[in-house]
Amino acid sequence: MDRNALARDLDSTCRLQGSFTVRSGQVVSEYFDKYRFESRPDLLRRVAEAMVPLLPPETALLGGLELGGVPIATMVSSLTGLPVVFVRKAPKTYGTLRLVEGADVAGTRVTLIEDVITTGGAVRDGATGLRDLGAIVDTVVCAIDRTGSGGSALAGDGVAIRSVLTKADLDAQRG
Repeated sequence: MDRNALARDLDSTCRLQGSFTVRSGQVVSEYFDKYRFESRPDLLRRVAEAMVPLLPPETALLGGLELGGVPIATMVSSLTGLPVVFVRKAPKTYGTLRLVEGADVAGTRVTLIEDVITTGGAVRDGATGLRDLGAIVDTVVCAIDRTGSGGSALAGDGVAIRSVLTKADLDAQRG
């Protein structure tokens, strides 16, 4: 995989300038609209292909975090043959009332799949929910790590970040 070409293509497709409020409540002047690459099969596949070698070998299930992690996890599942579960932000309020859709996760090693990590809040919530159901969760593989912390943003939660690209990789494409 040519990481520089992927970074260049994602940056030119996804980087928006303006004023944006992110999940954490922070207001930022630039935003990476991940849906711009997730809705393009060519870019989605390239990101998923770059994630495959980052998966820990002991991964038994992929956990796609709602909403952005779901299409990526589905594509990674298609490439690897690993089953996938979909992790909601909150349990359904109707029907099965489930937080996690798909297989039973108890006693199973789940590698989380996320699109963009800025503060790690969605990953933290997803890991906690899965652990409450008995899953083993210690790794998240993301398309873009914006934390700037070198993977330590979730270390206190026992979750290692493995990223395809970082904000620095994308910024380097701007010259």
